[in-house]
Amino acid sequence: MRIVRLLVFVFGLIAVLLNSAVLAETYPAKPVRLIVTYPPAGSSDLMGRILGQKLAELWGQPVIVENKPGAAGSIGMDYAAHQPPDGYSFLIGNLGPVTVNPLLSKVPYDVERDFVPVSLIATGPNVLVVNPKTPVKTLGELIAYARANPGKLNFGSGGPGSVAHLSGEMLKSLAHVDIVHVPYKGGILSVNDLIAGHVQMVFSDALPVMQHIRAGTLRALAITSPERSPLVPDVPTCVESGVPGLVAVNWWGVLLPAGTPKAIADKFYADLVKVMHDPDVKEKFAQLGVEAVSGTPEQFAAYMRSETVKYAKLVKEANIHAE
Repeated sequence: MRIVRLLVFVFGLIAVLLNSAVLAETYPAKPVRLIVTYPPAGSSDLMGRILGQKLAELWGQPVIVENKPGAAGSIGMDYAAHQPPDGYSFLIGNLGPVTVNPLLSKVPYDVERDFVPVSLIATGPNVLVVNPKTPVKTLGELIAYARANPGKLNFGSGGPGSVAHLSGEMLKSLAHVDIVHVPYKGGILSVNDLIAGHVQMVFSDALPVMQHIRAGTLRALAITSPERSPLVPDVPTCVESGVPGLVAVNWWGVLLPAGTPKAIADKFYADLVKVMHDPDVKEKFAQLGVEAVSGTPEQFAAYMRSETVKYAKLVKEANIHAE
């Protein structure tokens, strides 16, 4: 009887594996949905549409973008977590909803439990910009000025827990300066107020400030990436400028619902890597102020864990709360 049961189990397992392999060979056989956790026309949405178009060309199947904004990206994350795990829906998740939101408030999803990591697809540094009327030209000068004028410098951000906010809190902690956070309902609003002189500094995504840097209406002091960016090759990193540890980049990656068959996840990963190596994708991502990248699912999972550890420490030390 034991032998019979064992044979039934073995043949059942073989059938499951063969079925998964057949599914992967024919995948995708119908349109695929791409869930974006932010509204149309934002960085995540634009990246998603570039990626979706290239995957659709490769697959010969439409990729339909679904925008599910709200609660700083948490609504879209929860929605994606509850989609069927069949490979026909995937998510572009980024630093905020994947890593930061769960640190600031209770969210209805658990990234490690509810998703399968596929690959990191993009990283983008923040550029520290100041109003030209602020009497500093380097990060070192800014730190000296802030120490001489405690509590008098304001830094704007797109809201509590945004990369801009986290970068500012890192600067406060690492450089031991007293600067005041001014949250806005979006990064563009903080940049507009910086130009108007209502705040003195902003850690901004590259895209909204590049034209102002070129026009001289904003002055770039440093970037938050580990290395210099081709977008602003003459601007030093914060580390180069004397603040070791001030590395804070926004990032985006592809996730599938937990339970997606491994054969399909592997096929998805192989196709995604092909797309991310496409020179046209790299160029279009660069125009958005980000670098197109790729890596293994294991590398992406490890990266998300390390980001969680880093920002959990910062959130606790800086006493950051969601508003």
